[in-house]
Amino acid sequence: MSGLAQGLKEKALPVAVVVAIIVVLWYGLAACLNWTQVEEGLINAAADRLAEAEAEAALNGDSSGGDNASGDNADTASEDDESQSYDSATAEPETGDDAATSGAAPEEDAAGSDESDVTPAEPAPTQTATNEKPPFMTVLKGTWAMERPVLPSPHQIVKEFLATTVAEPVTSNKSLIYHAGVTASATLVGFGLGAVLGMILAAGIVHLRTLDRSLMPWIIASQTVPILAIAPMIIVVLGNVGITGLVPKSIISMYLCFFPVTIGMVKGLRSPDPMQLDLMRSYNASVTQIFWKLRVPSSVPFLFASLKVAVAISLTGAIVGELPTGAAAGIGARLLSGSYYGQTVQIWSALFAAALLGTALVYGIGGIERLVLRNAGARA
Repeated sequence: MSGLAQGLKEKALPVAVVVAIIVVLWYGLAACLNWTQVEEGLINAAADRLAEAEAEAALNGDSSGGDNASGDNADTASEDDESQSYDSATAEPETGDDAATSGAAPEEDAAGSDESDVTPAEPAPTQTATNEKPPFMTVLKGTWAMERPVLPSPHQIVKEFLATTVAEPVTSNKSLIYHAGVTASATLVGFGLGAVLGMILAAGIVHLRTLDRSLMPWIIASQTVPILAIAPMIIVVLGNVGITGLVPKSIISMYLCFFPVTIGMVKGLRSPDPMQLDLMRSYNASVTQIFWKLRVPSSVPFLFASLKVAVAISLTGAIVGELPTGAAAGIGARLLSGSYYGQTVQIWSALFAAALLGTALVYGIGGIERLVLRNAGARA
């Protein structure tokens, strides 16, 4: 038990430290990328709330002021009528100068009152509020809780991943497990075809010098063409002859993964020492016997190293093959739907599902490698 705990400590502790560092850096990067959008949203929301409050206060003030003004105006009007009737009865006729003086006085009073009532303009409350930045912690928390962030935080991705794997039935179109199964089927078919094709080409290149000189350069040149340019052509050509669904995606995966298998297998088949080849020939071994008893066993480590690379590339080819078709199922379909509707959290959860699927496939090839090497050692 102590040895097991020590082994787990030696292997798991470095991985945990690296994961923790990545998560912390991810949170920091998400905050930086989402900061401006969150800050502007909070400022606009505060300005909208203040404008609504001012409009409501003005509406309430106008209604109450209107009621009071109507009563005061009625009282003032009755008092003015009484005073005017009294003044008209008791007033004496004024002279011209007195009338001019009395007429000029109200104008001077009005001008003076206008000058005294002028006050410097104050900034509008809404403008002042928009110039104030929201608190730092409020913005920071907002960057990690956006509905459509530029870069989602790790806990948002984990929440979306669990919601689409654990909470949804496996057969549901919303389940990532269902979509991963669709992509995995095309990946494995394409990987199998590519591995067989690569082994056949490697055997021919090793034994036929003509193929080595003529075919090998074309194999290398085939990988210089971008797969994003080839995938639509393959899908369109096969679609015109009625071949759709799994086959086009498998062919794209095969096109990508046969290359590393071919190169690795050629290296492995040529790995035996010349002295070993001379020894086999001294025993009068045929070309077939040399191939199966010397070259193939020597190429096994090289083959499985190339198969690990090939299965990961095959997964990439299957996802790329789902993009031009607008597929309804598969990890590529999840990426497409997320990009159409701006659901970045959905996109990242699908990417993590693809990463986990690729990791599982690579570890599966590694397990098969250990079994093959163990059995080969037992027979030896």
